[in-house]
Amino acid sequence: MAKRSSKGIAAADDSTVHPLFPSMSSPAATGWDPLGGRDDRRDQSYLRKVKPQNPNQKLLMEAIKTHNLVVALGPAGTGKTYIAISSAVEALESGSVDRIVLSRPAIEAGESIGYLPGDMHEKMAPFLRPLYDALTDRLGSKRLRMMMADGTIEIAPVGFMRGRTLNNAFVVIDEAQNCTYAQIKMLLTRLGWHSTMVLTGDPDQTDLLDNLSGLADIARRLEAVEGIAVARLTEKDIVRHPLVASMLTVL
Repeated sequence: MAKRSSKGIAAADDSTVHPLFPSMSSPAATGWDPLGGRDDRRDQSYLRKVKPQNPNQKLLMEAIKTHNLVVALGPAGTGKTYIAISSAVEALESGSVDRIVLSRPAIEAGESIGYLPGDMHEKMAPFLRPLYDALTDRLGSKRLRMMMADGTIEIAPVGFMRGRTLNNAFVVIDEAQNCTYAQIKMLLTRLGWHSTMVLTGDPDQTDLLDNLSGLADIARRLEAVEGIAVARLTEKDIVRHPLVASMLTVL
C-alpha cells in the first residue's frame, strides 16, 4: 500500500488551531507554569525560625510570645495553624514547655466517610492529617514519631479533652470554628500553669449547622479580657496562591 501523502497537512503558520498556552508549543517547553514562566518561585526549603510574611502574621507571632491565650481568626491560607504549631515547636525546643498538645474536632467537611477500620488513632488520622503535616515539616517524620511515642507530642480529638488540666504545655486547638460554644468553653478551661493555648479558625467556614459554631461569639467576648489576645487576619494576609484571596472575595 502506498504511503499516505503528507502534503495534506497544513503548515504551522496556516493552521487555524492555536495553542492555549503559546509557551508549550515550542519543543523546549517543559509544561504549563502557573507563574507564567517566571523564575520567582517561593523558596520552600526548611527554615529553623519561621518568619512572618505580613504585618498581621507578625502581630500574631508576637501575641503568642506575650500571651498565654491567643485566638487567631482568619480565612484559609493565612498561616494560622502553621504559625501556631511552629511557635509550639520553638517553645518545646527552648524548654519553655514540656509537651505539645494538639486538638481538632472530628467534623466531616460536608462529606460522609463512613466507617473507618482500625483503632482510635487510625480512625482519627484523616481529621488530624493537617497537624501531622505541619509537625513533620518542622520536626521531620522520624523525630515526630519518637516524640509522639514518648508522649512529648500528643494529638487528640476535642471529645477526649474533657476533665484534663494541661500544665507546662503548649496547646493548639485547630479548626475551632467547628466547635460549639460549650466545646470551646470546655477547651479554654483546660489551660493550666505555665501553659500557652492558641485557638485557630475561620468563623466563615464552619461545617456545623447555622448558629452552632461558638468561635465568633467566644472571640468577641474574650477581646475584653485582659491578658488574652485576639488576632484577626484578612484576605490580604493569605500566603497561598494569589487566586485563593481573589476567590474568597466573591465566594
